[in-house]
Amino acid sequence: MDSRDYIIVVSGLPRSGTSMMMKMLEAGGLEILTDNLREADANNPKGYYEFESVKKLKDGDIGWLPDAIGKVVKIVTGLITFLPAEYNYKVIFMQRELEEVLSSQKKMLGRLGKSDDNIPDDKMAKIYQEHLKQMKEWISNQPNIEVLYVNYNTMVSDPTESLHKVNTYLGGNMNVEVMAKVVDKELYRERK
Repeated sequence: MDSRDYIIVVSGLPRSGTSMMMKMLEAGGLEILTDNLREADANNPKGYYEFESVKKLKDGDIGWLPDAIGKVVKIVTGLITFLPAEYNYKVIFMQRELEEVLSSQKKMLGRLGKSDDNIPDDKMAKIYQEHLKQMKEWISNQPNIEVLYVNYNTMVSDPTESLHKVNTYLGGNMNVEVMAKVVDKELYRERK
């Protein structure tokens, strides 16, 4: 795939490092598709990098996709199955220890003054595991989608190796050293 004919998608579960990856790709020189409507806060002090129209994918709102070609857009896992087949995608799929994802979500809800849905962590972990299994299977059956799985935990502890893989996957034109400086270990607050 040529960079002019595909959309780069950063995906993963909530709290899996998707915003950090978006910031890294921006630092690497890629154009980010974001409207900045969701502003940085205590949960994501460096920004969310969201694009509001993405939330309407399931309703068939795809008018923004032509503008996304050659750019990076963040799409949560539950919405990537709504991506139309007439476009090509390179997905960077963030993976993180589920225990940390669940802990981070609870802390985020607490900081926002919201309560969680009272689903026990072990049950929620099973729901997420099944969801991720279904997503992996779905992606593997899409001829218009390539995927690179990136482990958040590995990236935070030593970003260079993971970022070299990301750089190669996306054509090899980014500055890995600049991208690695985005990692702020102080923000890795929920550790297993």
